[in-house]
Amino acid sequence: MADTSTTPTSDGKTANQAENILERAEAALRDVEDSLRSPNVHRYALEELIGSEGPPEKVSIDLLRDVTLELKIELGRTRMSLDDILQLRKGSVVTLDKLAGDPVDIYVNGRLVARGEVLVLNDNFCVRVAELVGSDAI
Repeated sequence: MADTSTTPTSDGKTANQAENILERAEAALRDVEDSLRSPNVHRYALEELIGSEGPPEKVSIDLLRDVTLELKIELGRTRMSLDDILQLRKGSVVTLDKLAGDPVDIYVNGRLVARGEVLVLNDNFCVRVAELVGSDAI
């Protein structure tokens, strides 16, 4: 049986309190070990994540053919009040913050990747890429 007398320690706690804490910690560890031995507890076996081969020598662009990307061309921006937006009708003109001939921004999945110029080819609008934007310029 442990001594129940209380002897003050240098930090103001009693030796009895420290022994009680230690005994409770040891009991908690025994409980955990006992529960792991229970037939109802099953350990999960992790599989090795080692590939069978290295990367192929030639990687084809075909790997990316099914990847969906959102491409957005931004001609310019403007700020409008809600009242002005509600007054928009067919034929309304919205003034943008860029001038005619200024480069347009090309976004892929919301990230600026290039700038280009708007062209008309066979009655269709097109964008010719004029500049690729590096990650440090974003």
